[in-house]
Amino acid sequence: MSYETLKFDLNDQLATITLSRPDAANSLNLKMAEELHQAATHCASNPDIRAVILTAEGKMFCAGGDVVGFSEKGDQMAEHIRGMTTTLHAAVARFYRMDAPLIVAVNGIAAGAGMSIAITGDIVFAAESAKFTMAYSKIGFSPDGSSSYFLPRLIGLRKAKELALLNPMLNAEQACAIGLVTEVVADEDLLTTARSCACQLAEGPTKAHGEIKRLFADSFNNTLETQMEYETRAIAGLAGSTEDAKGGVAAFVKKEKYTFLGR
Repeated sequence: MSYETLKFDLNDQLATITLSRPDAANSLNLKMAEELHQAATHCASNPDIRAVILTAEGKMFCAGGDVVGFSEKGDQMAEHIRGMTTTLHAAVARFYRMDAPLIVAVNGIAAGAGMSIAITGDIVFAAESAKFTMAYSKIGFSPDGSSSYFLPRLIGLRKAKELALLNPMLNAEQACAIGLVTEVVADEDLLTTARSCACQLAEGPTKAHGEIKRLFADSFNNTLETQMEYETRAIAGLAGSTEDAKGGVAAFVKKEKYTFLGR
């Protein structure tokens, strides 16, 4: 697969997606949304991919939507944005519910849609130089890219409204302190840290990782009893249908180390 706005690398069951419009601050246009959807679909469909890193090329993670491109659409701007966000949202949904964990490595500024994309990761590492801001309302827009879903769940409704209405610029430590990112690391260690985490996850029980992700994704929408029923279905399904669960149990009983196969 070839891409124009991002780079895709697959090595040892680890996929790395790199936003690659550095001369345009990695801003999101329709082509990038389409290619993110293609990459996400491939990651969700390929059982050999057991962890995914999402990062960016250059000094910025993503400056948000390509506002200059929006302006050039004139009277067709609304239609253009509707198509772009629909495609981007399909990509986010793929990443969120696929078996492989998504590790986001945020370099530089993540603004608007860039911030929305950044916080979708299952694990999020931020470089010390990273900064985060919603910025949508500065141009008269409301959020897209799933941030209105993730922000209240990550940091609470009151804080989410503050970020969306007042658009403060958070540094990496501030973002970590309120729960937007998992860990802050030195700029030069960002990708090494992300790859180390991704490799650890890629060696784990990928099907179980997928069930964990989906259970947490749905937990805010269910009653206690419904959620526990889903837990029963998930753990029993793993026990009955995956080699990793059967092999992991057998190895535990024998006090042996089991190498997870991802199936």
